[in-house]
Amino acid sequence: MLPTIESKLPQVGTTIFTVMSSLAAELGAVNLGQGFPDFPMSDQLVSLVARAMQEGHNQYAHMNGLVALREVLAEKIAGLYGTLVDPASQITITPGGTYAIYTALTTVLRPGDEVIVFEPAYDSYIPNIEINGAIPVRIDLRFPDYHIDWDEVRRRITPRTRMILLNSPHNPTGAVLRPDDIEQLRSVVKNTRIFIHSDEVYEHLIFDQIPHQSILRYPDLLERSFVSFSFGKVFHCTGWKLGYSVSSPALMQEFRKVHQFNCFSCHTPSQFGLARYLTDKESYLSLSAFVQQKRDYFGKLMAQTKFTPLPSYGSYFQLYKYDRISDESDKDFAIRITKEYGVASIPVSVFYQSGKDDKVIRFCFCKKEETLEKAVERLIKIS
Repeated sequence: MLPTIESKLPQVGTTIFTVMSSLAAELGAVNLGQGFPDFPMSDQLVSLVARAMQEGHNQYAHMNGLVALREVLAEKIAGLYGTLVDPASQITITPGGTYAIYTALTTVLRPGDEVIVFEPAYDSYIPNIEINGAIPVRIDLRFPDYHIDWDEVRRRITPRTRMILLNSPHNPTGAVLRPDDIEQLRSVVKNTRIFIHSDEVYEHLIFDQIPHQSILRYPDLLERSFVSFSFGKVFHCTGWKLGYSVSSPALMQEFRKVHQFNCFSCHTPSQFGLARYLTDKESYLSLSAFVQQKRDYFGKLMAQTKFTPLPSYGSYFQLYKYDRISDESDKDFAIRITKEYGVASIPVSVFYQSGKDDKVIRFCFCKKEETLEKAVERLIKIS
């Protein structure tokens, strides 16, 4: 008799991102679904990584990450947010932002713990919670601007609440936290044992000169928080799968206990290249304007269509309502326009466990201008 597996994630199947990207590839559609750029990353950064390889930096880096990279990140944090972070005890380099999120949750959660998670939510959050035996407490962001209802948060907190999971700039909506959200968060967690996880992988992709409300700005919140970041997202090299986590010394000590037995070391040449690249502050300070230009260009093109935009203040993404076109479900609509018009998107209902459908789809605008033009040429024809 062969052994059998009782699935830890029985509800999980093939993700919509795989489905839509496969459909786009099969049909030759323009893929504005999955969140990856189709333009080259920085030639300088590529050269710096190649140089690191040529110089022989090809063996294991330190488990916590290359010292020089953690030091330049600490300098960046001090410059952007005015917070002094110890690179030795508070920063760990990880194989991507999603890994950092999983490791933080695994560090903290025990079976039966509750985690407040806001939907629509990045697709890894709830499986990461459940695989640790914890319980997701799902709260809808308020449509159509996708703001947090903090009164509902207060109502949903119980003695078993272990963590609040935040994401700003937000995937899939492009919403961002504001100063009032931080004050509300402070009020909610004051005199509690609740941890915070802040997913800030789009940290440098925030628009309209809005200050990023990073948890790193607030030392009192950082004491109880893990904050996750992605080099791949902000530097347009998603295939590198390299990111980092920042926390208090006590929490990071526990994070590293989990990390060391899961991914002992991350890609060394990339860490050397990034350490050198980040010494030029423009390497990250210029990113918001660069990606905002793409958002604005896409919005100008889309004004010719019957789609109605919802605001995007950050990330790679913008949501569009299609109520002037169809009353189909968002999944049916997204699949149909891929097949009939050759443009792939993501239906926003997949970011809700309940399948809540506000007739909204997500487009990724972090593409070459010619890609966006080709897509909108097709979308204009939808009526």
